[in-house]
Amino acid sequence: MKDHARIYVQAGAGGDGCLSFRHEAWVPRGGPDGGDGGHGGSVVLVCDDSYRDLEHFRRKPHFKAKRGGHGEGSDRHGADGPDLEIPVPPGTEVLVEGDGTVHDLVRPGQRAEVARGGFGGRGNHRFVSATHRTPRFSERGLPGAESWLTLQLKLLADVGLVGLPNAGKSSLLARLTRAAPKVAGYPFTTITPILGTLDGGERQLVIADIPGLIEGASEGAGLGHDFLAHVERTRLLVHVLDLAPLDGSDPGANYETIEHELSSYDERLVTLPRILVLSKADLVSPEEVEAARARWQQRLGDEVPVITTSAVTRSGLDELRSELLRRVPLTASDEKTAGQRAGGGSLTLEEHRVFRPAARREVTARRVGPGQFVVEGEVATQLVGRYDLENEEALAYLERRLKAAGVIRALEEAGFQPGDDVEIGGVVFDLEP
Repeated sequence: MKDHARIYVQAGAGGDGCLSFRHEAWVPRGGPDGGDGGHGGSVVLVCDDSYRDLEHFRRKPHFKAKRGGHGEGSDRHGADGPDLEIPVPPGTEVLVEGDGTVHDLVRPGQRAEVARGGFGGRGNHRFVSATHRTPRFSERGLPGAESWLTLQLKLLADVGLVGLPNAGKSSLLARLTRAAPKVAGYPFTTITPILGTLDGGERQLVIADIPGLIEGASEGAGLGHDFLAHVERTRLLVHVLDLAPLDGSDPGANYETIEHELSSYDERLVTLPRILVLSKADLVSPEEVEAARARWQQRLGDEVPVITTSAVTRSGLDELRSELLRRVPLTASDEKTAGQRAGGGSLTLEEHRVFRPAARREVTARRVGPGQFVVEGEVATQLVGRYDLENEEALAYLERRLKAAGVIRALEEAGFQPGDDVEIGGVVFDLEP
């Protein structure tokens, strides 16, 4: 199971607008008829329930959408480039490294635009005005957005089983659900998270067997970060503690190790409700089992139920099943779909969340030498990229747009004089507003 991937996405560029005039024999002075360029295709992630991991990105880490078509004469517009849809499994969190936007895709069918296609350029017919009847310039299409994406899969589970390797989590999951994890008498039997469904009649719970954590997991030891990430979405944690560790270690110290790693990774995990399961009760005497349960209950208080279980004799499993169904909160969406889920329908999950930093549209100007200035800002860069600076009409129109965008004001505040060299987006030209 591949939980992480890093891919590069590039949206399609917009098509160029057309510079054209009508040339019919019976129209000696035909007007402008250049069509607009089409918009470039965007890159869209689509939550697809047929995928379970990010393995398919290992073979293809680069994705590029198609560009928009160029405009043509006779007012023919270029076709928009089709969006490129990339499937990801439910539970995928996506970081757009270019701008810091985070998408959280959890429900099949949810869509997230991660790279917007470039806008198409306008043909010369769009610049006709009452004072300018024959514009002899058009716009170029803008390039599409591009960025690296960091994808992380976090399991969508109601309950997470945590504990040291070989604590008995896999056996417990197999008895509670229909899951069939590998079970053996040595550490690290489970090397990837495994899901199982607990059927409670009118309600179902998804339980995740998180691979055994080790000391230092919160700092990345072993595969700690990979495994701990899956705990974040759970609504209840079941800490499985071996009553009779094969290595002779102290159960109390083992408990503290796991709790420390959870809190070090994310302090929010400390606030999640807990159940402590003392596993492998069949390996010690009933008197020792009861004494251990009483000690742990006194230590943790009434808020944390302590349940002793045995996957071999099945003791304590009914009590644990009832406690899980009781303690996992029933959300409003659960109530609406309880009947559907009991009938085998799909689980209702939280909505797609997007965390997007505020857009930065300011323009700055600074002097870099005698009569030389550099202007920075996305608005200014896009404007310069749209026009042919060798075309006097286009340059005059660009200067008006730069003034409206606040570029001229920023240059004047930096000491600019008409005729000085100005660099915008890597292009240097004389600016005489």
